[in-house]
Amino acid sequence: MNPTTTVADDSVVVQRILDHIDQKTTDLGAGWREPVANYRSPERLAAERAVMRRTPTPFCPSAALAEPGSFVAREAAGTPLLAVRGSDGEVRVFRNACRHRGTQLASGSGCQRAFVCRYHGWTYGLDGSLRHVPHAGGFPGLDLATRGLVPVASRELHGLVFVTQDTPLSEAGLDALPPLIPSGHRLLGSAANETPANWKILCEGFLEGYHIRSTHPGTFYPLQFDNLNVVETFGRHRRIAFPYRNIQKLRAAPPAERSADGTLTYVYHLFPNVMVATFPGRIIVVALEPLSLGSTLQHTWLLSDRDPGDPNAQAALAKGGDLVLAGGAEDRDVACAIQRSIASGANEFFEFGRCEAAIGHFHRTLAAALAECA
Repeated sequence: MNPTTTVADDSVVVQRILDHIDQKTTDLGAGWREPVANYRSPERLAAERAVMRRTPTPFCPSAALAEPGSFVAREAAGTPLLAVRGSDGEVRVFRNACRHRGTQLASGSGCQRAFVCRYHGWTYGLDGSLRHVPHAGGFPGLDLATRGLVPVASRELHGLVFVTQDTPLSEAGLDALPPLIPSGHRLLGSAANETPANWKILCEGFLEGYHIRSTHPGTFYPLQFDNLNVVETFGRHRRIAFPYRNIQKLRAAPPAERSADGTLTYVYHLFPNVMVATFPGRIIVVALEPLSLGSTLQHTWLLSDRDPGDPNAQAALAKGGDLVLAGGAEDRDVACAIQRSIASGANEFFEFGRCEAAIGHFHRTLAAALAECA
């Protein structure tokens, strides 16, 4: 293991995978029973959102803020936030509300030199400062210096912009993270899609390979192994390795030459609700934002370091993208089927087995964080 990170080197992960292939095994951990009531309780959802606001959580990739004036505006744990790269190159995150009457200043993403409120024209600089108030004489005593946008704690690290809303940002927790998005990745696109399922159900689908054969018989299963994962935990987070069948070619390679690139997918689950998934030529960042007990807004950003002028690289990206989209649709269909059954009374709890250890770790960690906020 690299002493500067909290996860194993590729060579170690590859060897663990090859051993599992030979022994017909997978990483195992403690099982977990999660009460179905925890997917149906409004009080529980409110508490989960409070955890999201208190936890250093990725808001967007750095690549979405590529140049000064670039911004991303979205809700995080029910709060409208606005991230913008300033003229000095720094990323700042603000509560997305005008200091006059509270109108949201921006939506979606884009690039602009200032933020002008569409209601009355109050204007803010990229640093959040209040620059202009039309008919300022109507506001005697207004001090522009104290009425800038309200910031939230943020830090740019490992290709992501992290925020906390209700507490200071814990530097120690972020410094323990492994490298996530290497430099050189650019934004190919982004999307926001609503799925009629609880956010935890969607999260669980990222954390195990026990479903690969049953759920993805024509997409992922021909390329990957069923129920074969390497699971690593670091603090509240976890990384799951999903190997491809072509990993067998690395058997003869010296350990130093055993790379994850093109031979496995890493899914980093950054507690509580963000995934970073690696695929050949691309990295996908997913933030799961609960809208209600039975609805989740999934924000997705697609990044790549491939040469945009290379037609072969772009064709490979398009082909791989179609596969990932098809597999993602299959996962969402299953999540929606689970959501529809929750009210049936068939299950008092959901049973997660030893081969679904990352899900158990997620629920144990979430329960501990909820207890801290109580």
